[in-house]
Amino acid sequence: MLGTIVNALAIIGGCLIGLIVKGRLTEKISSTIMNGLALCVLYIGISGALKGKDTLQMIICIALGALIGEIIDIDKRLNNLGDMIEKKINSKRKGTSSEKISISEGFVTSSLLFCVGAMAVVGSLESGLQGNHTTLFAKSVLDGVSSIIFASSLGIGVILSSISVFIYQGSITLLAGGLSAILTDTIISNMSAVGSLLIVGLGFNMLGISKIKVANLLPAIFIPIVFGLF
Repeated sequence: MLGTIVNALAIIGGCLIGLIVKGRLTEKISSTIMNGLALCVLYIGISGALKGKDTLQMIICIALGALIGEIIDIDKRLNNLGDMIEKKINSKRKGTSSEKISISEGFVTSSLLFCVGAMAVVGSLESGLQGNHTTLFAKSVLDGVSSIIFASSLGIGVILSSISVFIYQGSITLLAGGLSAILTDTIISNMSAVGSLLIVGLGFNMLGISKIKVANLLPAIFIPIVFGLF
C-alpha cells in the first residue's frame, strides 16, 4: 500500500500548490494549459492502447463494460457525489460574498485521469504481487504535477480525487495477492490497453470534442480477467 499512499499524498500536495497559484492565472492561460494537458493525456492513452495484444478482446471488453456501466450508471453516481459535496460546501459559504466552489467537474475528471491509466493498474498489481512500488512512485510524480494544473484550472474538487485513487489502487493492490494465479502477463497487458483506451476518451472530453461517459466504461478494464478464467 506504500505506493498508493505516496500517490494520494502527491495529488493532495499538487492540489494545494495549484489552489495557491489559481488566482494568479488568467482564464486564457488556464484554458491553454488544459488543452496542452489534454494533448498529453491523448498521447499517454494512444501509446498505451497500442500495446494491447488482442484487438478483438478489447472491443468485446469495451462493449460489455459499456453495458454494465450504463446499467449501474457510474457516471451519474460520481457526478451526484460531486454535486452533493459541492452543495454542502457552498451552503456553509452562503453568508460570504465569495464565488461558489465547483466540485463535480474537477472531482470526476481528475479521478478518471488518475485511476484508469495503465500505470494505475500495472503499478497496483506490481505493488500487491511483488512489493515493487517503482511504477506507482513514478505515477505519483506525474499525478502531482498534473494535479497542480488541474487544481489551478478546475478548483478544489481535484483534491477529492486523492480519495478515489487511494480506494481504487488500494483495492487492486490488496486483491492482487488473491488473483495472482490468474493474472498472467497477457491479462495485465489487456487490462492496461483497455484502460489506456478510456484515457483517449477522457482526452477528447477535455478538448471539448466529445462528451463520452468514460466512467460508465470503467467495468471494461476488469473484463480481461474473466477472459483469463477461460
